[in-house]
Amino acid sequence: MSEQTRSVPTLEDVARLAAVSTATVSRCLNFPDRVSSRTRARVQEAIDTLGYSPNFGARVMASQRTRTIGAIIPTMENAIFARGIQAFQEELDRAGYTLLVASSAYRTDLEERQVRALVARGADALLLIGYDRAAAISEFIAMRNVPTLITWAYDPTRTEPSVGFDNRGAMRTLTREVLNLGHRRIAMIAAETETNDRAAERLRGVQDAVAEAGLSRDSLVIHLTRYGIDTGAAGFAEVMRNDTPPTAVLCANDVLAVGAMKQARAMGLDVPGDVSITGFDDLELSQVTFPEIATVRVPHRDMGRRAARALVGLLEEGTPLESECLTTEVLRRGSLGPAPAGQAT
Repeated sequence: MSEQTRSVPTLEDVARLAAVSTATVSRCLNFPDRVSSRTRARVQEAIDTLGYSPNFGARVMASQRTRTIGAIIPTMENAIFARGIQAFQEELDRAGYTLLVASSAYRTDLEERQVRALVARGADALLLIGYDRAAAISEFIAMRNVPTLITWAYDPTRTEPSVGFDNRGAMRTLTREVLNLGHRRIAMIAAETETNDRAAERLRGVQDAVAEAGLSRDSLVIHLTRYGIDTGAAGFAEVMRNDTPPTAVLCANDVLAVGAMKQARAMGLDVPGDVSITGFDDLELSQVTFPEIATVRVPHRDMGRRAARALVGLLEEGTPLESECLTTEVLRRGSLGPAPAGQAT
């Protein structure tokens, strides 16, 4: 039979030749430590004889690792995750690991497909953003026993290990700063919260501070949208249409805040004379506006480095993953000022 007409070997072919079940072949490829050395050798011999793919199988069986770690981030369209993932990759490279990155576009169904694909390609561990995801994903990860670390979020009530920060507490602190400057009519432009626990926690932080100040719910205007400069601009225009427009607009990240700044200028409003605007993340983008945007500094690079070290420590030394809460900092910049005279009530 010619090379062109020879059929492609399948998992069933490997199982038949090795005289084992297909489940055993699958375990050999994905969890070789759960199979006896004699069985692994027999399955490997069948793989070699048949030339069976996937190619990573032989490497996994020889070393029990691919030295590959997968990361799934919600978006690649702006710089929100860039610095943290860059630091994560640099630290992995120093330890001899390769990083595979995928983007879920904030869709749980796409994240599930990507998790399955990364595990199928032999990823030794996974880095995921935030806690919120479909139950099927968590069940699959647990069933496959893949080490997983959460980042960009920290919640001491959750059992999943994380290296992140307290989104709710950070936004609560920023909102207190705004309130201390006399602002009582506040708006927040936030991301959709249904599948984004970071956005939900930041919104809760604003609500916490407003409640602490004894203000009514009506004093806080909330606008939910997608992350983007244009959507930030549209959101700002929307909240400023109120009969009593806010004197401070808090944005869930710096990208939205830049859009709000752009729209304020288009509407002829002075920032912060007429309205204050704040962001979150301390992206470089926040420093190129005039005035610069008041924001919350997130330790992106430190978070990425620590997350990489935690996963490498687990894979190399067996060091258990432990949650770690990193410190954030409110940065008072030119876009945040006192409430306009006569409106601090």
